Amino acid sequence: MVGQPKGNGDAAEQGGEPEDTKPVSDESHSAFTAPLGVPLPPVPEEEHPTSEFTIPEGLVTQPPPEPGSAFTPPEGIPVVGPLAKPGSPWQDRMRSLVRMPLAERPVPERAARGDEGAESGPAVPRVLDLTLRIGELLLAGGEGAEDVEAAMFGVAHAYGLDRTEPEVTFTLLAITHQPSLVDDPVTLSRTVRRRGTDYTRLSAVFALVADITQGEVSLEEAYRRLAEMRRNRHPYSKWALTVASGALSGAASLLVGGDGLVFVLAALGAMLGDRLAWLCAGRGLPEFYQFASAAMPPAAIGVGVALLSQHTDTRIQASAVITGGLFALIPGRALVAAVHDGLTGFYITAAARLLEVIYLIVGIVCGVLLVLYVGDRLNARLTPDIVSHVDRPVTQLLAGMLLALAFCVLLQQERHTVLPATLNGGVAWLIFGALTKADLTPVPATVVAAGLVGLFGQLLSRYQFASSLPYITAAIGPLLPGSNTYFGLLNIAQGDVNKGFEHLATAGALALAIAIGVNLGGELARLFIKTPGQETPLPGRRAAKRTRGF
Repeated sequence: MVGQPKGNGDAAEQGGEPEDTKPVSDESHSAFTAPLGVPLPPVPEEEHPTSEFTIPEGLVTQPPPEPGSAFTPPEGIPVVGPLAKPGSPWQDRMRSLVRMPLAERPVPERAARGDEGAESGPAVPRVLDLTLRIGELLLAGGEGAEDVEAAMFGVAHAYGLDRTEPEVTFTLLAITHQPSLVDDPVTLSRTVRRRGTDYTRLSAVFALVADITQGEVSLEEAYRRLAEMRRNRHPYSKWALTVASGALSGAASLLVGGDGLVFVLAALGAMLGDRLAWLCAGRGLPEFYQFASAAMPPAAIGVGVALLSQHTDTRIQASAVITGGLFALIPGRALVAAVHDGLTGFYITAAARLLEVIYLIVGIVCGVLLVLYVGDRLNARLTPDIVSHVDRPVTQLLAGMLLALAFCVLLQQERHTVLPATLNGGVAWLIFGALTKADLTPVPATVVAAGLVGLFGQLLSRYQFASSLPYITAAIGPLLPGSNTYFGLLNIAQGDVNKGFEHLATAGALALAIAIGVNLGGELARLFIKTPGQETPLPGRRAAKRTRGF
């Protein structure tokens, strides 16, 4: 071929190019390959995979910080051991976990649940829905916010949802579950629109939560039992509640020095007020107007008795009639729950409960003041003719127990809790009377008596594995400040505002003393009383304190 080099032709004739002159493509080598003629580095003896977070050799690490430090140690937070024995009440076990931050909570071992113990488990939305429904019944029944959160956390944890955060306010329940840091959280909420006092239902909910936390109830069974609780009727009818309201007011009139006739008149006024309140409730009126209406008949009967005494020779204690009627209306249960929430750190719920108590008391004030003002215009001589609390100790002790018994009926308690609560109320009045007889002022005497009520109530509840409210709420009835409330309203109606507010301030101090004493007695019981069936005392709980003074 013309113009072709001779060498190439010879190479072609020999069957191809020489091997050392074959071109190499750019893809056959890397930019990190050592050039020809450059010696390769020595091969490492052993691979050492490293990370930029690995501590370099020779660097001295700091020891872990002391417990209670505000910094998270680089080694992570140590695993916390069991907080309570498996046989302890679920309130103690779950309250300790609720008071811990989410990152510090241990993951206790759960009992096997058969098919539901598999990795799939029940659906997360259904578990959260069941948790919210249980929390709604507890909150509507008057349970404290901390115990409601503990119950919600216990139910969710029992069904495999460990990373949950319940939140309880006065009218709103919410719970959030986040499976891991990379998964989206699931949040459900529920509004509490209606509240009712039924401690029988409350005890059933407590029993359900106890069974769930022990791994003995499936999700479907829990829903079935919850539906049965909602369908069950109250143990006492409306007329039984009306009779109990009359018995409560009559017993309260005996506590403040009344006789048999005063008992009948106070009971009659309370029963009329109760039926009038039921009528207002049936018409859809708010509780403010219901309380104002219920306070008017006892006050009207008291004014009528005072007018009758002025024109006849009869001497009936009108103030005892009115005071007895007010005992059934003072919202002691809501006040105790409000102070308990405040002492345990639930300030929003406590403020809402206190605002509810204030509105209810203002309703009572409006109803009584209206009647007392009319009586003052009619020249009815209403004077504080109350006698001493300890002049008739036996009669007043029996009256205090009758008052607690009537409160048990009004609270729709289970029948087996009525006798212990009644005896607890008698003990409360006996301690209060003994301390006042020893010249102790009413406020510290009330604190001591209420503290014993809370202590005994917590003791009974721990051995029954139930709520302490049925044993406490009715027992504080004899300690409620009905007489000071009446005296304050009477002085305001007669124009002596300063003295009236002085009596009302005393009534408020007594009410707070009751609430603080009950809460203190319960806390002491949890700290020092051993768990039933256990040989070791309960471990300490994390405090509810969120701040350190700044």
